[in-house]
Amino acid sequence: MIKLTKQTFLGATLAAATALPLAAEETVSAVVIDGYPDRALWVKEFTNFFIPEVDKRLAADGDYKMNWQESYGGSIVKPRGVLEGIQLGLGDIGIVTTIFHSSKLPTQGLSGSTPFISSDARAVAKAVDEIAREFPTMQNEFAAQNQVYLATGVVLDSYQMFCSKDVSSLADIEGAKVAGAGLNLRYLEGIKGAAGVRGGLTDFYNMLQTGLVDCAMLWPEAAVTFKIAEVAPYMLRADLGAVNSKTVTVNADYWATLPDDVKAVLQDVAIDYRDHLAGIAMDRAAAAATAYTEAGGNIIDVSAEDRQTWAAAMPNIGLELAETLDAAGEPGTDILKAYVGKLEAAGFTPMRNWASE
Repeated sequence: MIKLTKQTFLGATLAAATALPLAAEETVSAVVIDGYPDRALWVKEFTNFFIPEVDKRLAADGDYKMNWQESYGGSIVKPRGVLEGIQLGLGDIGIVTTIFHSSKLPTQGLSGSTPFISSDARAVAKAVDEIAREFPTMQNEFAAQNQVYLATGVVLDSYQMFCSKDVSSLADIEGAKVAGAGLNLRYLEGIKGAAGVRGGLTDFYNMLQTGLVDCAMLWPEAAVTFKIAEVAPYMLRADLGAVNSKTVTVNADYWATLPDDVKAVLQDVAIDYRDHLAGIAMDRAAAAATAYTEAGGNIIDVSAEDRQTWAAAMPNIGLELAETLDAAGEPGTDILKAYVGKLEAAGFTPMRNWASE
């Protein structure tokens, strides 16, 4: 007769348990798209920060892992085509450059419609993203494009004016042709004779080099990345302010297929990416200005009087945006006041009261 002891039973149970297969780790595929090249700050940090952070958090739980396919620089879509590309499912996750889509995404123009308040990318990114979570309007705009909003991003500390010819004051911009990317072209309406020419960041070098434009509005980090000093060696530092221009979205049909745990990680990491990106933008701002001068550029500071004059001469595009949203049945006035209030609470004083004039 075989005599079973307690130790024998426990040993057999343990052996059986260890013989069972471990729960399989499910792989989730994701195609990430942007029309800009991988050297662009937000694209580079999506690769270097967003993706590894998602992988790390999923690995901690052990249930899922991602299979990433990154397609940048026009391989699937051009810079203006990310919104439509994600809508159509050409990519699963995208970094939408929202300044190209003011008619479809009007509330994304909130910071761009309120210049001369803050040149702190961190404060602007946080304020815009909080508005998106407090008011349904912004997320609904993306839902209408078959997309789920994750977080907004600010990659620039402030728009400045980069010119091919020597400038010393705002008066030197009068009559100039100036390249811009969307809403910031409205800033030129306060400068006598200035004409806006629509273009994208990847176009500005050639536009300046060929004389199609005299100046371009961009920010120092981008000016260094795209070697703008070679064709526009004069930067008029006007500190127009930080503007949100990048939003991470997910195709809604793809989103519906994702496990809840993966959705939660993507949402959480998107907020961290927002803050990470804004922090880098600020860290690089001063260094970029130095690098621009080392590359042959000259920086000319706009006087406080000129900045005040420019702000006052612009149409009140902030109030225009609010009234347009109000007319569409959205709480535009409340959104504008809430946004400006957030920046004021963070310690910034608007050069003009965009919310009430």
